[in-house]
Amino acid sequence: MSRNFELLQRIGREQALYTTPPMAEVESEQLPERPVVFSEPVAPPLPMASGELEEFTKLVQRLFIMPGNESPRTVVFASPERGNGSSWVCARVAEVLASQVSGSVCLVDANLRRPGLHSQFAIENPYGLSDALLRPDPVRSFAQNLGRPNLWLVSCGSNAEGAQNLLSTDRMRLRMSELRAEFDYVLLDVAALGDANDAVLLGCGADGVVLVLKANSSRRESARKAMQDLQNAKARVLGAVLNQRTFPIPESIYNKL
Repeated sequence: MSRNFELLQRIGREQALYTTPPMAEVESEQLPERPVVFSEPVAPPLPMASGELEEFTKLVQRLFIMPGNESPRTVVFASPERGNGSSWVCARVAEVLASQVSGSVCLVDANLRRPGLHSQFAIENPYGLSDALLRPDPVRSFAQNLGRPNLWLVSCGSNAEGAQNLLSTDRMRLRMSELRAEFDYVLLDVAALGDANDAVLLGCGADGVVLVLKANSSRRESARKAMQDLQNAKARVLGAVLNQRTFPIPESIYNKL
C-alpha cells in the first residue's frame, strides 16, 4: 500500500495581501461574448481510494482547519519543476476541503502556460481566468460549479496565451481581491517555478504557498531553489507535499514506528 503524500513542514510568517487599485477600462469591442454563469453542478466527484481520501483529509485538516485564527484562506499550489502533480493535488485538496467546511471553495487555474484543472474534472473550458483578465464582468461569472454547492472552478479560459503577461499586473491583483471577497477559500494552481515566476508573484499576494514534490523524482537543488526564491520574495511557505510516496515496509508496520 502507498501513501500518496505527506505534509513535510510548515514554515514562514504571515505576509501582507495585495492592495488593489481600480481595474483599467477595457474597450468593449475587444472583448469576447459575455460568459455564461454556471450555477448547476457540471462535474462528478473525483474518484479517490479510501487511503487517498484519508491522507487528503489529514492534509486539509492540518493546512486549513487546525491552525485556528491563522488558517490560510488563499493558497497557491506550485511545483519546483513540471510533472510533479500540482494540479492533481490541488484539485483533490479543494474537493476534500469543500466536504469538510460549510464555506465556499474556489479552484483557480492560474497556470496559463500549461492549464490542467478543467481536465482533472473532465469538463469544458469555455471561460475562465484569462477571460476575466480581459473583460470587466464580475469574477463569479467566470466560475463553474463542480458538483457540490460550495465548490467552484475558474478554469484557465479561452484566451490563456493572450493573458499570460497579465498575471503580474494590477488587473490580476484586482481579480484576486474579488475572489477573496466572493469565496471563503481560494486555491490556485500555477506554473512550475522552473517554467515561470508566477508562483512567486501570486504567492506574495496569497496567505501562503504549498510546494508539491514528487517522490524519487524531484531534484533536491530544484526544491531548494524554489524555497529560496519564495523566501526571498517574502512569500509564506506553508509546507511541502510529497506526492506518490511509497513505503519500503508495509504501511501498517510503518504507522506503529
